[in-house]
Amino acid sequence: NSIAMTVVKMPIALTCTFLWIGFVCAISFMEAWLKFRAPGITVPLGLGIGRLVFNALNKVELVFALVIIINIFWNTTEILKWQNLAFAIPLTLLFIQTFWLLPALDARAELHIQGQIVPPSNLHFYYVGLELVKVASLTIFGITLFKNTTI
Repeated sequence: NSIAMTVVKMPIALTCTFLWIGFVCAISFMEAWLKFRAPGITVPLGLGIGRLVFNALNKVELVFALVIIINIFWNTTEILKWQNLAFAIPLTLLFIQTFWLLPALDARAELHIQGQIVPPSNLHFYYVGLELVKVASLTIFGITLFKNTTI
């Protein structure tokens, strides 16, 4: 008589992972383009709101990443597991966004807000692509935090 159970190996990391996915999906895939459909929102106003929201999202993501890293190191038996490679992907993408992509997008938005002509760019497409990969890899990482066991 054995009973199959699903165990969560790192509940704090699991919670942060799926909250992180929710934040990214709500902001990057919904708020980002919906705000421009609101009555009275001009492009400069929408860009100003976007800069504020995405800078806040970035800080929240950094906190989630830090908590997950601490949780992984707290569970020293989990540090070298293959599942952590799935976490290395969104972590790397977050650093790319934090130190290159968001500052570049922020600078372009500021120029646009000031009324300057801003040449076309693919930066937004890069950002969306990175967000898609980040959500997919976070989802894989989150799923690996569940462990089926028999007692």
